[in-house]
Amino acid sequence: MNAVIQNRYDFVLYFDVKDGNPNGDPDAGNLPRVDPETGNGLVTDVCLKRKVRNFVQLSKECSAGYDIFVKEKAVLNSLIDHAHEQDEVKNKEKGEKTEAARQFMCGKYFDVRTFGAVMSTGKNAGQVRGPVQLTFARSVDQVVPMEHSITRMAVATEAEADKQQGDNRTMGRKFTIPYALYRCHGFISAPLAAQTGFGETDLKLFWDALINMFEHDRSAARGMMATRKLVIFKHDSSMGSAPAHKLFDMINAESATLPLRDFSQYNISVPSQADMPQGVTVSELF
Repeated sequence: MNAVIQNRYDFVLYFDVKDGNPNGDPDAGNLPRVDPETGNGLVTDVCLKRKVRNFVQLSKECSAGYDIFVKEKAVLNSLIDHAHEQDEVKNKEKGEKTEAARQFMCGKYFDVRTFGAVMSTGKNAGQVRGPVQLTFARSVDQVVPMEHSITRMAVATEAEADKQQGDNRTMGRKFTIPYALYRCHGFISAPLAAQTGFGETDLKLFWDALINMFEHDRSAARGMMATRKLVIFKHDSSMGSAPAHKLFDMINAESATLPLRDFSQYNISVPSQADMPQGVTVSELF
């Protein structure tokens, strides 16, 4: 039973990377994203949502209620058109079709009822403001991106082979960060969940995705990435019992030695329940 959530949640997610590129910038030669003023590494919210979507798609195999709207090779307007072809939508009066299509999309697609979507690019299915929102992740300390020259013992075309007189060698570059621990903040709104149908089953799946999303995202650029800690603040009401930023300020990560090359060099302090404001429960899922 996917009963709609009744509580507000705020959370802090820590994850790390070792000798990898967690989120390259295609406009900068795929260099790791860095704040140019502070030197801290950045990972976009869009990147993290993509990993959540991929995990849900793999684990649920697009089963009923857990399909993914924004997925690889999807034609979004075609999916919206499909919603308008459903009996519960097409049989509605003209002024009610958009709302009926919006409800159908929320029920069918996990990412729509979780993160929201703009679905007015073709046949109108409205706009959905998702109850789950993430910030950019920022590294706890400064990062130093490294550039590596790499060699491929092959060429792509006969013309390249003739030009090299059979040497068949091509050069390239690869960028990595030796080590970085990243921190991301997240928010879950119960009033917005009531609008999309985001429920307790969805919430559990979302926590599972945050914990395991890197386990099925391995690549040459992201071989060693892992969720290190997930701290959740649960409010006893839908509107919340304390400001999110004050709760986030209670969590801190400090490093003891340099250079930073492993998670074991960090100590993450998490407040006890005795330190919590009234109406807030703190827990660690990982």
